[in-house]
Amino acid sequence: MSTDQAAATPQRGYSSSKKQLQARLRRIEGQVRGVQKMVEEDRYCIDVLTQISAIEAALDKVALGLLDGHARTCVIEADGELQDERTAELMAAVGRLMRRG
Repeated sequence: MSTDQAAATPQRGYSSSKKQLQARLRRIEGQVRGVQKMVEEDRYCIDVLTQISAIEAALDKVALGLLDGHARTCVIEADGELQDERTAELMAAVGRLMRRG
């Protein structure tokens, strides 16, 4: 990657933990495939639901980490009006996450 490309790539709240985030998402992807296989195999409903609950918890953990990183880097470090805009954006994202259930 050239210096120009590196400079053009924006820093995100998750940039420092991107590899761990990607690994966690791959594990979640594997869990989802596992649930798909459970349904294919006509596994007991409660067992499938238990796995779905575990996937939701894992996704919630990812989402909370992203929100934390966004708050620390994109909101707190923003200037003036942009900080207000990003705070509103953050709270809208929190609202969407909370309404999921």
